[in-house]
Amino acid sequence: MKKQSEEVGGPYANYVLIVLMIVYIFNFIDRNILSILAEDIKADLGISDSQMGFLYGTVFAVFYAVFGIPLARFADVWTRRTLISVGLGFWSLMTAASGLARSFPVLTAFRIGVGVGEASASPSAYSMLSDYYPRHLRATVIAIYGAGLYIGAGIGVFLGGFILDWWASTYPTNPPFGLRGWQAAFLVVGLPGLGMAIWVRTLREPQRGMSEGLVSEPHPAPFRLLAEELMTVIPPFNLKPLLGHRGALRKNLVVGALCGLLAAFLIWLTGSVAQWTATAIGAYITFSWTQNLKLRDPATYAMMFHSRAFNYTMLAFPMIAFVGYGAGFWIPPLLLRMHDVSATSIGLYIGLGSALGGFIGITLGGVLADYLKTRFPSGRMVLGYICILGVVPLLLLLLYTESMVLAFWINFFLTIPAACGASVPPTTASDLVMPRMRAVAGAYYILVNTFVGLALGPYAIGQISDVLNRGGMNDADALRSAIGLSMLIFIPALFFLYLAQKHLPEDEASRLDRAHSLGESVETG
Repeated sequence: MKKQSEEVGGPYANYVLIVLMIVYIFNFIDRNILSILAEDIKADLGISDSQMGFLYGTVFAVFYAVFGIPLARFADVWTRRTLISVGLGFWSLMTAASGLARSFPVLTAFRIGVGVGEASASPSAYSMLSDYYPRHLRATVIAIYGAGLYIGAGIGVFLGGFILDWWASTYPTNPPFGLRGWQAAFLVVGLPGLGMAIWVRTLREPQRGMSEGLVSEPHPAPFRLLAEELMTVIPPFNLKPLLGHRGALRKNLVVGALCGLLAAFLIWLTGSVAQWTATAIGAYITFSWTQNLKLRDPATYAMMFHSRAFNYTMLAFPMIAFVGYGAGFWIPPLLLRMHDVSATSIGLYIGLGSALGGFIGITLGGVLADYLKTRFPSGRMVLGYICILGVVPLLLLLLYTESMVLAFWINFFLTIPAACGASVPPTTASDLVMPRMRAVAGAYYILVNTFVGLALGPYAIGQISDVLNRGGMNDADALRSAIGLSMLIFIPALFFLYLAQKHLPEDEASRLDRAHSLGESVETG
């Protein structure tokens, strides 16, 4: 145990944190570059704002979220560094392959591949970092790791804009292999990830639970568990574990039918077949997975879903992310529509401003969250209020300023409060469950955050923009109004945030007692 305790929070832990943050940077470079490329992709492939929101958000999010659950369960029993390495190599390959797409369906297929690959990273990283660092530093550590989101998103926007303009000026006619600028951008950002995957494989795997002295026994058959977990998210195989439980099977089929009916109504209302089909499938699979988890691992199910603080946290912060993902994706296209400015300029000032502001916000937010946690048990939840109250006035000012320079500065300051609460939900999820459950608890947060924030945020704003545009608004005013309207979701977010803060102290204080009553070992060593 002495060697393990020396590793907790030591120099090697810091090295692992830096490497994993770089992985997360690659994650969001590959994901967010689509934002600055959106106008060119729309022009070349002849698609609408809502289809672009679907491509960036929904199709990626559904597969990212759905596969995140079995891969997180796998991370709880297998070598996490290897899982991250394999996932990084795969999503980098899919990003590069996106540069070869010449149609909307083909680009959609590659985005699905990116989503599946990226699903392996964060749950495994959350779990590793929770073992490498003590509990009182977790929000800070997760915040530093999470800073990769904003750095990567900023670099993606900057690189995408630079490559678009450089390619157009260098190859005004007859580009190599007939590639457009947006296709070249995908190739440039995707291929380096293959080398990064090799680096990640060299990390040392920490002993599970070593930061708290809560020993977790190795799983005897991790690949069999992975196969079982995959079956829980692939219809109709997901029904097999329910066959001996008639009540659960009946409930599953009823929920599946309701998802189908709701999807049909929304398709009729909006005309977006792919959007609502994918969303309905994702919602149904999520419900089915929770049923399977309750049957196969009732302790994990109860530790998560019988905690009111856990449930309310998983609602409040994804609603905040609805605006974050939606506005974050559409601000660069909006500025391109509103101002006579190059993609390089937008990429430079918006991308780097977001990267710097996001890094400051999430890092300071993590430090502040850990400090407030020492002052009172629900202190970390305060960051949710800071996020909402800081975003509303700054985002409105950004949307309606006529000055391009002022817009760049506002974007920088806006990203600071927008990012400050990002470490709170995964840290809270980790604190409310046992060590062997951390990756799956983190994955569930990512699942809900991805569905509510990423799958619905960019699409909903794009859909509202299309409706307003058809109603007579020009494309810039329609998009601006759609982004502003998206902030109405902050009203229920504040309500759920209050409830999470109210119940967190009791749920966290009773963690070991709850685990013991569920048959979990709480031996320390």
